[in-house]
Amino acid sequence: MSRRPRKPTKRVPAGSAPASSPAPSGDFRMPESATPALPAVEEFAGLDMPAGLLATLTAQGVTTPFPIQGATLPDSLAGRDVLARGRTGSGKTLAFGLALLARTAGLRAQSRAPLALVLVPTRELAQQVTDALAPYATAVNLRVATVVGGLSITKQAATLRRGVEVVVASPGRLNDLVERGDCVLDDVRITVLDEADQMTDMGFLPQITKLIKQVRPDGQRMLFSATLDRNIDQLVKRFLTDPVVHSVDPSAGAVTTMEHHVLHVQDVTDKKAVTTRIAARDGRVILFLDTKRSADRLAKRLLSVGVRAAALHGGRTQPQRNRTLEQFKTGQVTALVATNVAARGIHIDDLDLVVNVDPPADHKDYLHRGGRTARAGGSGSVVTLVLPEQKHEFSRLMKDAGIAPRTTRLKSSDEELATLTGAREPSGVAVTIEVPQQAAPASSRPARRTAEGGGRPSRRRRSGGEATVTADAPERTGRRSSGAAKSAGGTARATASGAAKGGSGGGARSTGSGAARSAAGGRTGGAKASGGVSGGGRGTARRSGSGGAGTAGDASAKAGRGGERRPRRRTSASGGATER
Repeated sequence: MSRRPRKPTKRVPAGSAPASSPAPSGDFRMPESATPALPAVEEFAGLDMPAGLLATLTAQGVTTPFPIQGATLPDSLAGRDVLARGRTGSGKTLAFGLALLARTAGLRAQSRAPLALVLVPTRELAQQVTDALAPYATAVNLRVATVVGGLSITKQAATLRRGVEVVVASPGRLNDLVERGDCVLDDVRITVLDEADQMTDMGFLPQITKLIKQVRPDGQRMLFSATLDRNIDQLVKRFLTDPVVHSVDPSAGAVTTMEHHVLHVQDVTDKKAVTTRIAARDGRVILFLDTKRSADRLAKRLLSVGVRAAALHGGRTQPQRNRTLEQFKTGQVTALVATNVAARGIHIDDLDLVVNVDPPADHKDYLHRGGRTARAGGSGSVVTLVLPEQKHEFSRLMKDAGIAPRTTRLKSSDEELATLTGAREPSGVAVTIEVPQQAAPASSRPARRTAEGGGRPSRRRRSGGEATVTADAPERTGRRSSGAAKSAGGTARATASGAAKGGSGGGARSTGSGAARSAAGGRTGGAKASGGVSGGGRGTARRSGSGGAGTAGDASAKAGRGGERRPRRRTSASGGATER
């Protein structure tokens, strides 16, 4: 039996890795700038910005820049491409926003053609960026629009047609508007990618690439994120020209005012009890779970035991998500049960506890979940519940994040749980979160006019060359048979088979084949005349307040039942029109 020939082994040069070996995970190598960065500033007053922006900063109580703002603003105001990393909650929005507004001030956008673009991964982050920039944009007379999925694309297209200088958008919806012809990016002179690593993780890289290729090639590009890894290496190499690099915080984003706790629970049942007690604490808390279904179930369970909880995830409509966030900010909801949709771009003032009910998938998700607390110099705690089978994997995740958490093994009944998280027993009385009811919009349809005395509203009907005039409305035309003539001024004349009959006082009708019927516009209390009919036709007369019937060739007027009836139309055997 012959042996299989062995493949020759390729010799790897000393000091180099094999070609097939994957690139190591973690941070990519920062590019080296050919032009040195400008020195950082310690006061906003030292920056070359419009007076309106400086005045608004003072009015907002913002006088001293955060480290990432002081480091990046001199370069971004000078028009340099910027690659910046700063921990979540460190002030990245104003770091790029002030430069973008300052360099766009004084310009006016044409219809559908914005001048500056901010791309973000989630709807919530887009809204937060827009809200943060709004007062500063107003100060320099710039218009800002939010373009995200989940909201009316028609309204967004109309806003772009009116013209806006700054667009804050998610890649998917902006691509849709570009393909529809509702947005043109040829005039975009400043492009910002906020949380670019998450956009690439979410699969937005092809859409981002497609969008950036359409903006001005000589424009400024800025990339900001709390974490920078190899996923965005392609974007940096392809679209940033000699970028100035600022890394204010380490990639781990470890904040000295943030405490990290890992609570080892014995089983799923005890994990549920621990979660319920933490959610019932006196204060707000965000509870992160992996799936939309589990978030909905937990929120429902918490409501049933007296915890004011609400779920926030991608399965909710944008108005629902906005309402839930507002309720959480105001305290109407105290436990926000969320998926990773709330891990970035959600800013809640004075939030001091975040709980990972389900441990995150990787260290970046952990950092961004935890970044909802201890923001802008505040303090807070991040607590993760870990089952025995999750212990090994989560320990590796903490190592990747560069965090050494405090580990505790406990049960739901332990006092230490209350010490660490403020946990307590819920009231056990079910609660509901009221949904504000919107006032019904006023009807734009005009009120229907009715005749005096409660008659039917006037209505004009046309069918071919026929028309109808009724006595119960001031203006209604009458159906005419062949050879019929219509009178005016309060008299009616009709001819049928050489005979003529007139009725005055309004409401006289004559029906029949070859006959004409007409009526004057007034209302009287008199009887109604019905004329002769030729060709086997039949004439019938009715008026408001009386009912009458006439046979062919006779005229009758009878006082009858007091109800008013709508005329019924028929076609006679000879083809003439009749009314009953």
